[in-house]
Amino acid sequence: QLQLVESGGGLVQPGGSLRLSCTASPSTFDNYAVGWFRQGPGQDRDGILCTRGEDIYYSDEARSEKDRFTFSKDKLKNTVYLQITDAKPEDTGIYYCAADSFAAGYVCLSSQFRTWGRGTQVTVSS
Repeated sequence: QLQLVESGGGLVQPGGSLRLSCTASPSTFDNYAVGWFRQGPGQDRDGILCTRGEDIYYSDEARSEKDRFTFSKDKLKNTVYLQITDAKPEDTGIYYCAADSFAAGYVCLSSQFRTWGRGTQVTVSS
């Protein structure tokens, strides 16, 4: 059973940057679609981007700001990352990493993913 642990959240000032991490165990991310999702206060859990293999798919909500969200991975560390730049107050929320062996990735919806981390809180405020 794949387990995911997110880290890297915290308080960041508007315009700042941070990098979130998601580490998988005991299996690797190989053969899994991986997604990053955000749940703002009182909001649904919305997709930011999802990946399958080397392909990255931005959600409809995040596509207009894709330059601010960057996905990367380190296979040796079995970790994926979400870099957020030029942080805005509306980025505030709990960020979740998710994985699923059957998800295609191009449908970046929470319903497509069955394995979730516990999330990491990001607060953008001055």
